[in-house]
Amino acid sequence: MTTTLTVGLVQQPAWPDKAQSLAESEAGIRAVAKQGAELVLLQELHATHYFCQYEDPALFDIAEPLDGPTGQRLAALALELNIVLVGSIFERRAAGLYHNTAVVYDRDKGRVGHYRKMHIPDDPGFYEKFYFTPGDVDASRQEGFTPIDTSVGKLGVLVCWDQWYPEAARLMALSGAELLLYPTAIGWDPRDDDAEKQRQKEAWTLIQRAHGVANGLPVLAANRVGFEADLSGVGEGIQFWGGSFICGPQGEQLAHAGEESQQLVVTLDMERCEKTRRMWPYLRDRRIDAYGDLTRRYRD
Repeated sequence: MTTTLTVGLVQQPAWPDKAQSLAESEAGIRAVAKQGAELVLLQELHATHYFCQYEDPALFDIAEPLDGPTGQRLAALALELNIVLVGSIFERRAAGLYHNTAVVYDRDKGRVGHYRKMHIPDDPGFYEKFYFTPGDVDASRQEGFTPIDTSVGKLGVLVCWDQWYPEAARLMALSGAELLLYPTAIGWDPRDDDAEKQRQKEAWTLIQRAHGVANGLPVLAANRVGFEADLSGVGEGIQFWGGSFICGPQGEQLAHAGEESQQLVVTLDMERCEKTRRMWPYLRDRRIDAYGDLTRRYRD
């Protein structure tokens, strides 16, 4: 990896019209590439509205294979703009088998890897277990918590609900990840009061910054913006809060977006990761002999 790396992320609204959503994504990608970004991160499911607010079997029709139309468009942009691009698709792997998948495209190499979301939520307004199967775990096939090797470094790509789990970030770091990337889709229930909304957003930012601190790695988190209605008419919809950010290996905020469409571009000093880990050698001091019960659901 080079000593510096210019990274960018795109924060955008999305719509049921895939063409409109992808046009928004492309405009953002071009904007950050023009500013020198070599690595670009898009948000979770940027090509569609957040359809997991309700359960509808007809929505499986919008899923695509890894190299479907959305993947081809993103690969073409990575080639044209000479960038590493991390996109997101609703993946149809086989009949009845679908994933929430982050896909990585590397300049002229095309698709160099993918990560299938491992932690799948099932909460009011976030009925993801109906649509998504968790990713497989197989290190030999580079599946599960395994970094994706690219021309700008090893990317520890995780997706949304994964961002709350320190185990996921740690396993990526233990496998040599040089950055942690979180495409996400999270927002408020309009019925929550302002104090609750503030607590939720601060918790979301804090937990991801903490993963950077605990592992001595930069973190990129890309969220969506805008109100998206529950098209079933049952729920109140979600106001996606944006707040995308880039932080350094001590959790320091380097760029932080608001609640509107926005792009962030930051040049990272990658040598700081080495320096930080020398000062705070968490990997050296881990008591791996004492952590066996972490594989238990609960100690009872």
